[in-house]
Amino acid sequence: QVQLVESGGGLVQAGGSLRLSCADSGRTFSIYNMGWFRQAPGKEREFVAAITWSGGGIYYADVAKGRFTISRDNAKSTLYLQMNSLKPEDTAVYYCAATRRAVNFYTPSQYDYWGQGTQVTVSS
Repeated sequence: QVQLVESGGGLVQAGGSLRLSCADSGRTFSIYNMGWFRQAPGKEREFVAAITWSGGGIYYADVAKGRFTISRDNAKSTLYLQMNSLKPEDTAVYYCAATRRAVNFYTPSQYDYWGQGTQVTVSS
């Protein structure tokens, strides 16, 4: 069983940085492919980044390329999202998710487990 808890969100000025963490209290984190998604008010949940179980495959949405970095530490059962050069349009609730599937990391329905989300607010 995967139990995901996000942390690290908060209020930051435009141009600033945040590092989100997603910790799994279960014992099987290392076999799951992981993703970060976000959802702004009135909008659908959108893909941000994904990383395969080994860390050998990394995928980014266009909005994240060059600014965000996804990583994982399987020994600590923790997923990270380093976000730099934040913009007001990055304001959203950020969720981490886990899947055993190895295709289509961009679609929320492909993920089986979700965290509760952490709020990121970027002021202009």
